[in-house]
Amino acid sequence: MLLWINGPFGGGKTQTAYELRHRLVDSVVCDPEHLGFGLHRMMPPPLRGDFQDLVTWRHGVYEVLDHVLDRHDGTVIVPMTVLEPAYFRETVGRLRERGHDVRHFTLMADRGTVLRRLRERGFGRAVRLVAGKDAPLRRETFAVSKLDLCLERLRAEEFAHHVWTDRLTVPEVAEHVAATAGLALAPNREGALRGRARRAWTGIRHIRFD
Repeated sequence: MLLWINGPFGGGKTQTAYELRHRLVDSVVCDPEHLGFGLHRMMPPPLRGDFQDLVTWRHGVYEVLDHVLDRHDGTVIVPMTVLEPAYFRETVGRLRERGHDVRHFTLMADRGTVLRRLRERGFGRAVRLVAGKDAPLRRETFAVSKLDLCLERLRAEEFAHHVWTDRLTVPEVAEHVAATAGLALAPNREGALRGRARRAWTGIRHIRFD
């Protein structure tokens, strides 16, 4: 089974994906951003746009995930924002047509909630500590610039199942996704402090410098 975790940038996709991996036996996270940033590194900076616009990225994501799903017995977890219906069909749609069991979830939240989360993660947090709480998000500029489009596009029925996360913790979101997909998670026996530390480390490891 493949769990595709969609949602706006800053919506909690990566944290949810790694919470699922932590509590789901034999699961693996396959992040299509790695392919996208690899393609960027092959190009001179002036040619780097949205890597999702590259046919190579969309076909590559399909081919890699098809390969993994054919050969990995556990659950495959994919945290990736996809807004364009045509791109969605070229990735999620093609995998379903190939016969794979793909469960798609879109993590949604109010605009203010997503902005707060962006400020609290990675560079946003560093900027706030150095320059004050009202400082621009800078490294999160792309995420903020796409936020309204994300929230509008992702409401479409094509991007269901929607999970509203404003009042849910990361473990609760993961538990909802797993229960909806019919998967059994290991019990969450971590203390609050240890869980926060693990999720903070996940955030640090996924700061993007590209």
